[in-house]
Amino acid sequence: MAWLEYLLPLIFLFPMAAMGSIVLALRSLHDARVNSPFNAPLREPGQALRNRLDQAFSSLFLNGALGPIISLAPLVYGMGRMLFVVRQDWVEWALYGLLSTLLVLLFSLLLVRDYQRIRRLKLGLACELAVGQELERLVRPDAHPYYVFHDIPTDSFTIDHVVVTPHGVFVVETRARTLAIGSDGSELNTVVVERERLRFPHWQERRPLHKTRQGVSWLTHWLERRCGVRVPVRGVLVLPGWQIDTSEAAPDILVVSGDTLAKQLTELTPGPLDDAIHDKVINILLERAKLMELKHLSKPSV
Repeated sequence: MAWLEYLLPLIFLFPMAAMGSIVLALRSLHDARVNSPFNAPLREPGQALRNRLDQAFSSLFLNGALGPIISLAPLVYGMGRMLFVVRQDWVEWALYGLLSTLLVLLFSLLLVRDYQRIRRLKLGLACELAVGQELERLVRPDAHPYYVFHDIPTDSFTIDHVVVTPHGVFVVETRARTLAIGSDGSELNTVVVERERLRFPHWQERRPLHKTRQGVSWLTHWLERRCGVRVPVRGVLVLPGWQIDTSEAAPDILVVSGDTLAKQLTELTPGPLDDAIHDKVINILLERAKLMELKHLSKPSV
């Protein structure tokens, strides 16, 4: 029967399928998430980026391990076909070779994508950790009115840091950008802040300012609903490693390099904040961080 010529070669693919199953089973080894033994969420600076970096490494592992197996599958099947046919069809063998070549190119592109993604996430995580370390200077035994939250989840996005001070609440967003190189090989590290965009030496961006304003708007309305009064919220955008030109900047968003961020936040006064509202803001932010962490942990891992 002619159909057996196509069915029987599948036997040679069973070992490769077993290897693929083992790779999928080992994927869980790349899950670096840990849960607190106490009744509190574990939220470190850059936690969202850590999770994305973990997913990127998992994708790199899958593409690197499954890529050779899947790419060789057409050739292995073709060699199996040669054992069960009387007349060789070289066009068919060429198709198997072409399919394997296309699969190799596909997985090569996926590996390049994963490599570039991991580089970007590592740079972003380094900047998040640097800003988080600077913000931790606010938390001292003699400065209890200051409280720092990392990776506060909203309804559709994550706020990098929320800082509660006696004089207001700050939404702190961090953006990592590689320094530009001039035609003479020197580093260009000055960014001009305009009302709606950041003008870097060789490009411009609107998204960071928009994201910061979006975080301020969400937190302002959310705190007003929970506290019953309007809480002063100010947006801060941190670009580590850059020199900031704010001569054309809008007054609602503070754009800084971050090296003296803790000192700047202690000196800013977005508005009056009495002790009762100050403590309530801290408590509801703690509740939200705990609630969202429990929801995240309750989701089944894919």
